[in-house]
Amino acid sequence: MPTPDPASTSRASGWAEITTPDELVGVLGVPSDRARDKVRMALLPVDRDWLAASPFCVLATASATGACDASPKGDPPGSLVHVLDDRTIALAERPGNRRADGYRNILENPRVGLNFLIPGRGDTLRVNGRGRLVSDAPFFDELAVKGHRPLLAVVVEIDEIFFHCAKAFLRSGLWQPETWDPEARVPRRAVIAREVEPTGMTVEQLDDYYAPENYGKSLYA
Repeated sequence: MPTPDPASTSRASGWAEITTPDELVGVLGVPSDRARDKVRMALLPVDRDWLAASPFCVLATASATGACDASPKGDPPGSLVHVLDDRTIALAERPGNRRADGYRNILENPRVGLNFLIPGRGDTLRVNGRGRLVSDAPFFDELAVKGHRPLLAVVVEIDEIFFHCAKAFLRSGLWQPETWDPEARVPRRAVIAREVEPTGMTVEQLDDYYAPENYGKSLYA
C-alpha cells in the first residue's frame, strides 16, 4: 500500500470527505424523474440540429490506467461533426500540436465523453460512447473546410445522449459580454508561453506568432 503523502494528509485535516454513493446522495439528494430518465441511446432530429449548429465541443478520454484528458475541438458549424446514423457520429481532427493525448487514450480505452456547445446557449448536448480512430473514409468530404479534409476522425458509437441544463453557464455568466475581460487576471498567451513553455522565443516574437493574422494561417493547412 502506498505511503500517504504527509502534505496531502495535512491539507485534508478537518475535511469531511465523501467516500460512498450513499454519502454523495446525502449531500446532493436524488435526481428528479425528469433528470434521471432523460438519457437516450439514439439521436433525435433536435440532436442532429444541435450537432449541425455546434462549432465547439470538449472530448474527454481516459487511458487504460486512468490517465485523463479533456481536449477542445472547434470548427465552423456543420463541419465539426458528421452524423453517420442515429447511433453513430464522427468528429473531425484538424492540424494541431500533435500531442494526440486523447487519441492515444482511445487506442487504449475506447470510452469517450463529448459535450457540444452553441455560443450564447446555456444548455449543452452530452454524448457518451465508444470511439475509434479513422484515417480516411468517404464522409471526410462532408467535413472539409476551405478545401481541407480532416487529418483523421473519431467515430463514436453512442451509448448515451442527453441535454444538460444551463445552470453552470448562468452561474458563471460565461456568455455575458460585460463579464469578458480576458487579460484582467492572467497575462496574454505570449507571456504565458514565455514563462511556462520552453520556446526559446522572446515575448515580442511570441506576440507575432500568436497574432490572429499569423496563427490563423495554419488552422486547416
